[in-house]
Amino acid sequence: MKGRCASSLLFAVCVTELTVMDKIKVLIAEDDKDIIEVLKLYIESNDMDVLVAQDGEKALELAQRGGASIALVDIMMPKLNGYELIKEIRKTSSMPIIIVSAKSADSDKVLGLDIGADAFITKPFNPLEVIAYIKATLRRCAYAENGKSDNSQIICLKELKLNINEGVLTKNDKVIPITGAEMKILQKLMENPNRIFTKAQLYKCINDDYFCNDENTIMVHISNIRSKIEDDPTKPKYIKTMRGLGYKIEN
Repeated sequence: MKGRCASSLLFAVCVTELTVMDKIKVLIAEDDKDIIEVLKLYIESNDMDVLVAQDGEKALELAQRGGASIALVDIMMPKLNGYELIKEIRKTSSMPIIIVSAKSADSDKVLGLDIGADAFITKPFNPLEVIAYIKATLRRCAYAENGKSDNSQIICLKELKLNINEGVLTKNDKVIPITGAEMKILQKLMENPNRIFTKAQLYKCINDDYFCNDENTIMVHISNIRSKIEDDPTKPKYIKTMRGLGYKIEN
């Protein structure tokens, strides 16, 4: 209980510094009015504001207009579906995106994460689960903001350089685009070269104290990271799979 209280206090402090005078704004891209009302109720009760779009085109307009700190995106929407929406947002923004969808097949989750979503929540959902994901993501953003003046937040490993403060990854000085979840996984591995991390440990590093037993999520993130940093993802020289144990990065 003491840990939970400390975590809640830290979140409040971080969000205050991140948003200064403005409240966090959560963009809900969803065409089901009942789900919108439930999400609004819980999000606003946690002292955050809500932007609503009931179709993909409106959601894209709001995202491009700026102001949203994070987006909750349904897949099945009129005019522009969730996958198309995420692809468009990712062309210009690294805003955290959480998919909230009735689609539950592994292929749907893999596709969503592969095109740039940071997490995938399956309907029907517990509203508190959604709030936990939002808070975890905002904490990560706040930590990055609070560390901007600390030059030590640059991790180098072989040809890779990860600037935690700016959320920028480079290989041989060439920028490699990564999502927030990918950055946190890579940060954990690069800070601890040659140490083996289980899937559960890596999942926890991107969602703090919240963990659900979904090994496919981490497998997809690792696959995406490899496709970006490895010369040959089928023969990785950075992130190694330790069969039956987890993953490690070699220096």
